Order: sequence, then C-alpha cells, then structure tokens
Amino acid sequence: MPRIDVHQHLWPEALLEALGRRTAAPRLRRSGAGWVLELAGEPPALLDLAEHDVAARTALLERDGIDRALIAPSAPLGIETLPPAEAAPLQDAFNAGILELGGRFGLWAALAPGAGPRDVDAVLDDGAIGVCLSAARLSGPAALVAHAPLLTRLAARGAPLFVHPGAASAAPGAPPWWAAMTNYVAEMSAAWHAWAAWGRPAHPRLTVVWAMLAGGAPLHAERLAARGGPAHAALNDPHSFFDVSSYGARAVDAMLRIVGVDRLLYGSDHPVVAPPVLDGLGTAVF
Repeated sequence: MPRIDVHQHLWPEALLEALGRRTAAPRLRRSGAGWVLELAGEPPALLDLAEHDVAARTALLERDGIDRALIAPSAPLGIETLPPAEAAPLQDAFNAGILELGGRFGLWAALAPGAGPRDVDAVLDDGAIGVCLSAARLSGPAALVAHAPLLTRLAARGAPLFVHPGAASAAPGAPPWWAAMTNYVAEMSAAWHAWAAWGRPAHPRLTVVWAMLAGGAPLHAERLAARGGPAHAALNDPHSFFDVSSYGARAVDAMLRIVGVDRLLYGSDHPVVAPPVLDGLGTAVF
C-alpha cells in the first residue's frame, strides 16, 4: 500500500515571485542575503527558499519512504481574505505550479471566497485531489450556508475537503509560537464543532480531512456530550479523518482511542514543523 503524506506545503516559483512583487502583506521582502515573510497578523519571519526546492523535497520523500505528498495552500498567509482581484492571481499561481509538478505531488486546490461548483469542477478537472478551505470559512451556520454549493459539488464529485487553519491575528509582542497555539487551535475547534452541528447533517457524503487533529477538538467529546452537543454523531462520522501533523505520540494515542485508528492519516506539515515521531505507537498505526 502506498504511503501518503496528506499535508505538506510547497510554494512554486510563480507564487514566490508573486509574493515578492507585493507591497503589502502577505509578501516576501529581501533582508540582506535572505527573504522575510510578512503576514498581517503574525511577526515577520525568515523564509528559507531552499525548503521549497522541488528536487530537495523529492529527495526527502525518498528518504522518508513517502510515495506521494499532497500539497496544501498556506492558508495562514491570509490570501483568502484579500480582495478577489488580489487573491486570484496568487491562488492560480499556487494551483498551477503544484499541478505542473505531477508525479509524486498532489494538489489541495485553493479557492477564493465566492467560489462555486464551476470552480470546483475546474480544479478537479485539472487534476486536483480536492479543495482546501481555511477553518474560518466553515466556523458557523452562516459560513456553511455560504459555502454549501461548493461543498455539495465536492461531494457529488467524490472529492475530499481539507480543512486547515487560516490567517491569525496575534497580539503585539506575542512570541512566534503564539498564533499556532491559540488562533489555529481555536479556529480548528470551532470549525469541527460547527461541522458536527450543521455541516455534516447538510453534507452527509462529503469526505473531510482535518489538519492537526482538528485542534484536538474530538478529545473534548465528553464535555460536548455533557453540554447537550452532538458528540455521538461527531465521533461516529465515517467520512471525517484527522491528520496528525504537529502532534506527537501522546496526543495521537489519545486521539486514536476517541475516533479509532482507521480515521487517522499521516500528515507532516513539512516544512513548517518537524514530522511527528510516532514509532512508539507501532506499525498498526502508520
């Protein structure tokens, strides 16, 4: 059976160039001999462009025994929140650049707010595995209604949805890890609970893959049940899966006891964080 990493990030050359031409966040700017990534809600960070070299990434796949990597858009960049005229060229550059790689790289396509069934058909017909949306775009009944045509079309095509944390707004002076431990986790939890309450009843056949264990939201199922929420339906959802990115053996072990091992997927979030070390869980897990 092929080993697939369902969650990696790789910025194609066309996207890097487009970010380098921007004068406002999200953008890349020169700093000495390197590049700095500027986002609207997080501290500036050095970006190592070598991490987005296709040959080097392919060599890493070989080293790690990964047969295929599914490449997601970097939703925390905040491209989805830009005006459509600004967002579309960046998303098109990403989608086209990953599709051009082919072979061992698959695409989670980026789609702008307002995208509908025709946009879903276009990216799937071009070869995308499915569509990636930021969790904020699914975090309540109104948001789910707004995206219902897109989600319905994905289900009709038998293509999955990948849910990833989006842009953050860290407080001034917050350490670099702050957004990842607060905004990202809260956003994923809100989206998972919204999906349990309104999304799944409306889209019973849609396969959903949740990044980073959905922020650990299913681990709170007992509290959800105690408050009268749909815990049973959420935990027995055969069409929802969770990638293990950025968590280690303890969290993954707790999660598999809640949702079952068959609903956990390997996702590394490379090159954002080091891949999880899960050898202690045994070969039956991954």
